[in-house]
Amino acid sequence: MRENRKIGRHLLLALVLVLMSACGTSRKAAETTMVAGLTGTDYLEQVIRLAPVWQSVSGKVALQLDRGTQGTARVNATLRLKRDASIQLSVAPLLGIEVARLEISPDGLLLLDRLHKQYVRLGFAELSRLSRTDIDYHVLQSLFLNELFLPGKSRLSPADAGAFHIQVLPDCALLQARQGRQLEYRFQTSVTRPQLLRSDVALRNTPYGLRWSYSDFEELDGRSFPHHMLLEVQGSSSPLSLDMKLSRLSVGGDWEARTEIPSRYREMSLEDVLKLLMKK
Repeated sequence: MRENRKIGRHLLLALVLVLMSACGTSRKAAETTMVAGLTGTDYLEQVIRLAPVWQSVSGKVALQLDRGTQGTARVNATLRLKRDASIQLSVAPLLGIEVARLEISPDGLLLLDRLHKQYVRLGFAELSRLSRTDIDYHVLQSLFLNELFLPGKSRLSPADAGAFHIQVLPDCALLQARQGRQLEYRFQTSVTRPQLLRSDVALRNTPYGLRWSYSDFEELDGRSFPHHMLLEVQGSSSPLSLDMKLSRLSVGGDWEARTEIPSRYREMSLEDVLKLLMKK
């Protein structure tokens, strides 16, 4: 039970640290470069075209947060994602009774601690101000959905293939997106099929960033979708990673996309949150 109470704090810590820290050719060359039997441009269009088109997806997820010398936390949760509305991780270990919920929405992050009747709310505007970087809900949504993304766009179409530079290596293709103001976006895809294998978001001119890797692809509603995701924070003084193993995934369904905070719950300040997050 103690681990279950801590997991919401650990998840918020991982996301806050990620958000706050968080080899190309020309398009003409992409038109002649061959990848998986396609020209570079056709290949990029296929990677975008084969991304999930679902409006919602849900399932179970086994989470393991590794904080290096500060230990490892494990918990089982429910993942619910409703496109352009919210991403929810709900922890309910006993008889299906929820004890914690982490919700990411276009407004920011919400952590609900039902055991202690308190909550934490951090808006993207506040996170952007503190980190001095652009923080975008749609980037996080695309990371969860195994999609390519570009800053400022909620969703890509094949016409966006020209925004990427491509370099083909023996075992993978490297894609470089046009840069944001502070962040750089790089992607690794398969050379045998149009499939995204890894996304990197890096803070320009620093060692800090996020690496989001995908594996264990299985068919889901006619699309190939990863059932294993690994999030690794780059540049931190000690290892920080979140392993996510997905199961019992389903597409569609409906639920409340936004969490209503009970009136009796106490809001915690940012100062309280930071003190809490840094506890072992």
